[in-house]
Amino acid sequence: MSMFTTRPELIGTFGVVSSTHWLASAAGMGILERGGNAFDAAVAAGLVLQLAEPHLNGPGGDLPLLLHNAARNETKVICGQGVAPAAATIERYRELGIDLIPAAGLLATVVPGAFDAWMLLLRDHGSLPLEQIFEPALHYAEHGVPL
Repeated sequence: MSMFTTRPELIGTFGVVSSTHWLASAAGMGILERGGNAFDAAVAAGLVLQLAEPHLNGPGGDLPLLLHNAARNETKVICGQGVAPAAATIERYRELGIDLIPAAGLLATVVPGAFDAWMLLLRDHGSLPLEQIFEPALHYAEHGVPL
């Protein structure tokens, strides 16, 4: 196996956005080109991923986020991992005859955390209005995602 990549090396001086779908990357790059910051671009790309790759991403997902703000020299974590529903108590599981929390299915689900984490990220670190950040995802939601 070769130690060299078969993909071109991309170099830039303005910024870069990488994701698992080109439309999401383009949406994030568009946000940077409008004057948004990396946090704005990340959320815009994440929102587009919900539509472009619903089998991999969804509004019911989690978002563990480690971020660094160079201007403030500050690194922090936003825990966008869902919490258990209020009714998911040990007593309730035992009433259902369950000794271990299932690994799959409705009884294993959590309250979605990704969307709240995005909103917290934008509140504390975003630079553009929500309307601009949501615009690419709203466009694809209305007009469809090209294949």
